[in-house]
Amino acid sequence: QVQLVESGGGLVQAGDSLRLSCVASGRTFSTYAMAWFRQVPGKEREFVAHSRWRSTYYADSVKGRFTISRDNSKNTVYLQMNSLKPEDTAVYYCAADNKIGVLTAAYEYNYWGQGTQVTVSS
Repeated sequence: QVQLVESGGGLVQAGDSLRLSCVASGRTFSTYAMAWFRQVPGKEREFVAHSRWRSTYYADSVKGRFTISRDNSKNTVYLQMNSLKPEDTAVYYCAADNKIGVLTAAYEYNYWGQGTQVTVSS
């Protein structure tokens, strides 16, 4: 079973940058789909970014500002967040699954981290 642990969240000003990290257990990390989601209280969990092998896919709201990457030797996936906006404030979750295709819905993922808080002030 895959276990995920996120870190790197914090409180920043609008326009600042953060890099989130997600460390995964499991020997098949390099072949898994990895993703970042975010959620605010009372709202649905929102897709942010997806990575499998060498391909990436982003939500329109973060395209051009966020970058998902992975270091397979460290079993770690990253989310580099630039030009942060107050509306980016949320708990950010790392997710993983071995299903085929570009996975952008929360229900498509079986493995989740505990979340890390990102707060962007004006």
